[in-house]
Amino acid sequence: MTDIWTRLKSHRQAQGDRRISDLFAADPARARAFATQADGLVFDWSKTMIDADARDLLLELAKGADVATRREAMFTGEKINETEGRAVLHTALRNLRGNVTVDGQDVMPAVRETHDRMADFARDVRSGAFTGQGGKITDVVNIGIGGSDLGPYMAVLAMAPYHDGPRTHFVSNVDGADIADTLKGLDPATTLVIVASKTFTTIETMTNAQTARDWMGKVVTDPASQFVALSSATGKTAEFGIDPARVFGFEDWVGGRYSVWGPIGLSLMLAIGDERFDEFLGGAATMDTHFRAAPMSENLPVLLALVGIWHHQVCGYPTRAVLPYDNRLLRLPAYLQQLEMESNGKRVAMDGSDLGVMSGPVVWGEPGTNGQHAFYQLIHQGTTPVPCEFILAAKSHEDDLAHHHILLAANCLAQSEALMRGRTLDEARALMQAKGLEGAELDRQARHRVFPGNRPSTTLLIEKLTPFTLGQIVALYEHRVFVEGVILGINSFDQWGVELGKELALKVEPLLKGDDAPGHDPSTEHLAGLFRQMRG
Repeated sequence: MTDIWTRLKSHRQAQGDRRISDLFAADPARARAFATQADGLVFDWSKTMIDADARDLLLELAKGADVATRREAMFTGEKINETEGRAVLHTALRNLRGNVTVDGQDVMPAVRETHDRMADFARDVRSGAFTGQGGKITDVVNIGIGGSDLGPYMAVLAMAPYHDGPRTHFVSNVDGADIADTLKGLDPATTLVIVASKTFTTIETMTNAQTARDWMGKVVTDPASQFVALSSATGKTAEFGIDPARVFGFEDWVGGRYSVWGPIGLSLMLAIGDERFDEFLGGAATMDTHFRAAPMSENLPVLLALVGIWHHQVCGYPTRAVLPYDNRLLRLPAYLQQLEMESNGKRVAMDGSDLGVMSGPVVWGEPGTNGQHAFYQLIHQGTTPVPCEFILAAKSHEDDLAHHHILLAANCLAQSEALMRGRTLDEARALMQAKGLEGAELDRQARHRVFPGNRPSTTLLIEKLTPFTLGQIVALYEHRVFVEGVILGINSFDQWGVELGKELALKVEPLLKGDDAPGHDPSTEHLAGLFRQMRG
C-alpha cells in the first residue's frame, strides 16, 4: 500500500502544470470514458486531473486495501466495527427480502416485524384511526440529535412533493430557542411527538422530550399517549409512560448516522406513507446490489471514493464542497458532513497506530444557486482549490415552472465549466479593452478578472428527485465513506471523538450554577464566572 501511495503522489507531481482541459484535448473520448452510469444515475468525473494512469493506480489502491473482502464482510454481518465489537448492518434495514446472520441468528425476521409495525402505525396516524386526544394528528415533532435528526430531516425536506400526511417538524438543539420556536403555534392535542434516542439517555434529546411533555401536559390529560419512542431501551421508555406498542427499537449494529432506513425514518414514513418509504428503501437496496456486484472500474461508490482520495490524500485539498442544484436537498450537505466527518475523521488506524495519511476532509456545501452569491467567489478565485461535487436532476416536480429548472441546470453546468476553464489574463485584458480601458488601469482591472481555472469538480446527474433516487443517493454516499475508510485503514463506524466534550459538559454545568466544580482550566473557570455575572 505504501508503494501505491508513493506512486500516486509521484504521478500527481509529474503532471506538473498540465490542466484538466489538456486531458480533454489529448483524449476526445474522455467525457464518455470518465462518466459512469448505473441504474439511472450518471457520475461524471471527467473534470478532474485523474487520467488513465491515475485511475489505474487508484483502482490498484482499492484492490490492495481489499475493499471487496471488507465489503462482503459488512453485508454478511461480520463484526467489522472492531473497536465496539459490532456488525455494521444498516443495509439489512432496506433488504427486507434477504437473510443476514449475526452471531448465528438471522436478524431479518425482527427487522421485517419492526418495519411492518411502523407501517401499521403510520397508516393509523395518516388515516385518523390514531386520533390522539384532539380528533386527528395534524403535526409530528421529531426530537433527536445527530443521526436521529439529520437523516430524517434531510429526507423529509427532500421529499416535499410527496407529502400527504401530517406536517413534520424537527427539534435537535438543546438551545431552548429550537423547541420554543418549533412548538409555537402547534396544538398539543393534535401533535404527535417522536423521541429518537437508542438509549433514551441522550441529554439533549431527553431534555427536549421532557419540555415537550410539559408543554403537552398543559392541554391534554395524558401527554405520554401522544409520544412515540424510537429506542431499544424499553425500560426507560416505559418509565416515560410510552406504550410498548409505540416503541420501535433497533439493534446496536445500526449506527446513528446510518439509521434513517429503519425506525429513525418514522417521521419520513408519516410524511409520505409507507409505500413511498419502501420506494426509498428500494433505491438504497438497488445501490447496495450495484455496490456488491459491479466491477471496481464501473462501481459508483468505489469511483466516488477514489475521486475523494485523489483530491484529499493525493492532491492535498483540505475541503470538499457538496453542491446540490435542488433546493429540496437543502440539508444534504449537512447530512453528508456528519456521515463523512464523524465516520472518517480519525487519527489512528484499526490497530491503534498513527494514521500514515490524512484522514477525511472537511465537507460542506449549500444548494445552488444560493451559493453562487455567497462562497463561489472563493471557489473560483481563492488561493486553495476546493473540489466540488455537483448534483443535478434532469426533471423537476414543477412542470409549469420548467423555465426555472432550465435556468437552474444552466447555472450548474456553467459553474463546473467555469471552474475548469477559468479566464486567462489575455482574455481579461480583451474584456477591459472592450470597455475602453488602457494602460496601467487596464492591467490592474484585468488582473482582478482572471480566473485560474483548472479546478476539479464532479457531477452526479439523476432523472428526478424521487423516493427511489433519494435512496440511491444516500446509499451511494454511505458506501463511498465506507470505501474511503477501508482504503485509509480506519474504522468508519465508531465515533469516540464525540465523547470527551459530552463528558466534560456534565462537569461544567455545576460551575455555571455557581456550585463547587474543581478541576477546570483557568480559562473555562473565568468564562464561567463571566457567564454567571451576565446572568445576574
